[in-house]
Amino acid sequence: MRSGFVLVLVVIVAGMGASPPPGGIRRLSWLQGCWEADSADSSVEEQWMAPRGGTMVGVSRTVRGDRLVAYELVVVREQGEQLAYEAHPSGQPSAVFVSRTVQGESVVFENPQHDFPQRIGYQRSGKDLLAWIEGTRDGQVRRIDFPYRRAVCAGD
Repeated sequence: MRSGFVLVLVVIVAGMGASPPPGGIRRLSWLQGCWEADSADSSVEEQWMAPRGGTMVGVSRTVRGDRLVAYELVVVREQGEQLAYEAHPSGQPSAVFVSRTVQGESVVFENPQHDFPQRIGYQRSGKDLLAWIEGTRDGQVRRIDFPYRRAVCAGD
């Protein structure tokens, strides 16, 4: 009997330091922070708040010269076992995309009924972040990449 007790104790102690893998919205904690992408004629900034309350909130803006040309508010929330990406882009109706895959530092959201895009993805690699939108528009498959780099958040 004593050896059975020792075995149970060893199993309990061995598991005490292990933390369970993150679940829910915490699976996207790698996205939090500030990101930026510059091209010859425009600058895109994206900022994601830390996971809290079952959500992450992100905002982006695109500036060309000294003029704001687009902005977007995104709320990613837990929806059962999946995550829902609720986009509120400037000048367009809101749309919801549901997580298709969440693995490591990569996520793809999908809404096959949306006009364009039907998929939205993010993949982190070190200090870089690749975001993309893809789908079919006018019978043509399109993908637009947004290669971001880590940026200092304003006020930091």
